[in-house]
Amino acid sequence: MTNQSLVEGLNAIVGSNHLVTPGPDQEPYVTDWRGRYHGHALAVVKPGSTAEVAAVMEFCAQHGVAVVPQGGNTGMCGAATPMQAGPAVVVRLDRLRRILEVNPVANTITVQAGCILAEIQAAAAAVGRLFPLSLGAEGSCQIGGNIATNAGGTAVLRYGPTRDLVMGLEVVLPDGQVFDGLRALRKDNTGYDLKQLFIGAEGTLGLITAAVLKLVPAVRSSATAMVALYDMAKALDLLALLRTELGDRLGSLELMSREQVEVIAEHVPHVTIPFPLTTPFFLIIETVDTMAEVDLQTPLETALGQALEAGLIEDALVASSTAQAHALWKVRHSVSEGSKAAGYVVSHDSAVPLGQQGAFVEAVERGIKAAVPEARVVMHGHIGDGNIHVLGILPHGLVADPVERDRLVGLINAVVDDETARLRGAISAEHGIGISNAGRLARVTDAVEMNLMRRVKHALDPAGLMNPGKIFG
Repeated sequence: MTNQSLVEGLNAIVGSNHLVTPGPDQEPYVTDWRGRYHGHALAVVKPGSTAEVAAVMEFCAQHGVAVVPQGGNTGMCGAATPMQAGPAVVVRLDRLRRILEVNPVANTITVQAGCILAEIQAAAAAVGRLFPLSLGAEGSCQIGGNIATNAGGTAVLRYGPTRDLVMGLEVVLPDGQVFDGLRALRKDNTGYDLKQLFIGAEGTLGLITAAVLKLVPAVRSSATAMVALYDMAKALDLLALLRTELGDRLGSLELMSREQVEVIAEHVPHVTIPFPLTTPFFLIIETVDTMAEVDLQTPLETALGQALEAGLIEDALVASSTAQAHALWKVRHSVSEGSKAAGYVVSHDSAVPLGQQGAFVEAVERGIKAAVPEARVVMHGHIGDGNIHVLGILPHGLVADPVERDRLVGLINAVVDDETARLRGAISAEHGIGISNAGRLARVTDAVEMNLMRRVKHALDPAGLMNPGKIFG
């Protein structure tokens, strides 16, 4: 079957207004957010219903055409970019954007996969509830992509990653069959929990079309602070103190190295840095409560006073208004923008045992600087869940030659991966594997574990047409 015939067949399913063929209009769909990967697609299709998604998938399976699911295309690892050798179809669910049900009694929301994360947050807020997944890209990322990558975000400490917020899924399988697991059940012990196969699978096992998500009571009181501190060991001691003094009101604990904040100050000028950059680390702390007019500022100030007396922190600023709290969070939410502007970013998404975060940070910084002295090493992450993002930022002039670029990237990756493996950590905590981490995954993952994943992949997608080249390379 010719490419033209394939396009005509897809056109018959979704209509010409919902199909984008190669050319300038297709470019945003075949290039990843960071501009690292530029692929090619026979067509970008935008089905308007689950039935149309199923028809597209069945058609592609019959004709041996690869399918690349794509949400808001905000991922960090190229998982939504069509980079396969043969023909492929990018499937976008922009038209599947309905919120199907909001149930404040059951604390659930049922949505189509093309819903923007911020829209789901707003729908929950309208009934006095919270959907707690929060990301820097929440104004453009789609929930289907969030689920497919098991997105983390800034509220994992209190609410867990996306996996913990999903109750049920509807998924179109590679052959076009529809798995209807769209159940709003908090207790379901009827065999394998099949939905978990698709959460974090990056579209390699099927295409998520709808989800039942958990809601929680809305945050009605909060307090935010930023502190300066000298090392990771003291950050972990501070975490222990805050958990003792504040209990489950501790919502977020976000770390940034001094070098990371310097990058933001240099390249995101509208962001205000509230401290002189004289300490190695800075931490944003947020406490929350579901009851209105609860005084959280006083206990937070008291706890930070204890931390000052104990020498755990050098300085602290507790936000005195909502605007000031937003300004502090703006610093954290600017790490991607600032880092991207600073140079070629070799980013990592490592998770290590909580007690080992200090040793990890020291070892990888020392190792990267020894291996690639030209690299600017910056870090940010989530104290409390073991997830530290280590970034080696290279001058653009140093990576103009692709061969030299790949050599330097390999040196930096080896330092981070070896230390991660030594501490029995994971090379991806929340960003996924995609294209950029596929080789790294194979190098540091146990052979039995890799084989199990390949067997699951083959069982659901024996022809290997679902998002080829991702995770397994």
